[in-house]
Amino acid sequence: MSAKSIAVVGAGLIGKRHVEIVSRLPQTNLAAIVDPSPQSVGLADQMGTQHFGDIGNMLTQVKPDGVIIASPNQLHVHQGLQCVAAGVPMLIEKPIDSSVEAATELVEQAAIKSVPIAVGHHRRHNPIIQSAKSRIEAGEIGDIVAVQAACWLYKPDDYFQVEWRTKSGAGPIFINLIHDIDLMRHLCGEITAVQAMQSSKSRGHEVEDTAAITLQFDNGALGTMSVSDTIVAPWSWELTAAENPAYPSTGQSCYLIGGTHGSVEVPTGRVWTQNDPRSWWEPINNKSIDIEMHDPLDAQILQFCRVIEGSEPPLVSGEEGLRTLIALEAVKRSAATGKLVRL
Repeated sequence: MSAKSIAVVGAGLIGKRHVEIVSRLPQTNLAAIVDPSPQSVGLADQMGTQHFGDIGNMLTQVKPDGVIIASPNQLHVHQGLQCVAAGVPMLIEKPIDSSVEAATELVEQAAIKSVPIAVGHHRRHNPIIQSAKSRIEAGEIGDIVAVQAACWLYKPDDYFQVEWRTKSGAGPIFINLIHDIDLMRHLCGEITAVQAMQSSKSRGHEVEDTAAITLQFDNGALGTMSVSDTIVAPWSWELTAAENPAYPSTGQSCYLIGGTHGSVEVPTGRVWTQNDPRSWWEPINNKSIDIEMHDPLDAQILQFCRVIEGSEPPLVSGEEGLRTLIALEAVKRSAATGKLVRL
C-alpha cells in the first residue's frame, strides 16, 4: 500500500494527536493542516506542511487522498459535505454532528456519491474492547443481564477557556459519554429506550456537567450510566484504559457487564465465573487474559488508509456513527423533558 496523503482539519486537542500520528506513520503523509487560529499556522510550520484557514481552499489546492475532520462538532457536517462534493474519503471525529438531522444529511449524501465515511469511535480499535467483544460473543458470561458504566473525571478550568466547550453541542454527554454509549451498543446490543437526568449545578455552563442515564437494550438487558466532568475520581475510560499517556492510569475498571454465567470488567479484562451450581453461596472465580496492546488511534488511521484504498469498509461507518448519535440524542431529549424516550 502506497502512503496516503491526509489532511487534518482542526488543530485542537484531538486534532494535534491526529497530526502527530499522520506525520509519524510511514503509511501516511501529512498533506495540510486546516484551522483558522493563528496558533495552527505555527503548528503547520513546525510539522513542515501547508496551512489553510478554510477546508474549501485546501481541497481545491491540495487534493488529499483523505481528510480527518477534528474541528468543533458544529462544523463537522459543513466540512464533511465539502469532502463529499470533492469525492474525498473522511474520518470524522465523533459525534458526526450535534444534530441527527444534519448528520443524516451528510451520511445520505456520502452514500449517494459513494464517498466513504469513517467515524472516530476509536475505542472500537482498542484490543481491550476487541477482547471483551470476543469473550461476550463466545458466551463466557452467558446472556447479558445488566451493565454499569461510569465516566467520572475532572476537567480543569482552563479547558473551558475555549468558548465552544461551554455552549450547546458540547458538554460531557456529547464529548465523553458518546464514546461510552457507542461501546455499550457495540458490546451489549442496540439501545431501545433511555431515561436520563442532567445538571449544570457545579459549573453553571450552558451545557450539563453531570448526567445519569438508564438504558434498555433490545435483548432485554438494562444499563445504568453516569457521566460528570466535575468529579475527582479514578473511574473513566481515560483514566483506566492507559490508552493515552497524557492521562495517569489508575488500574481500575469503568464498565461492569453482567451475565447469567459470569461478569466482565472493562478495561481490566477480568472475568468472574462460577462452576455449577451457580449460587451466591458458592465460590466465585476470576481470570484475566493478557492482551497485546497497540495505540487505537494509530490503528484507526491505518484502517482509514485501507478504507481510502478501497480494500475494506470502515470499522465504524457513517451509518453506525449515526445510530450512536441517535441514541445520544435520545439521552439529551430525555434529560430535557424528564420522559422515557424509545428509539
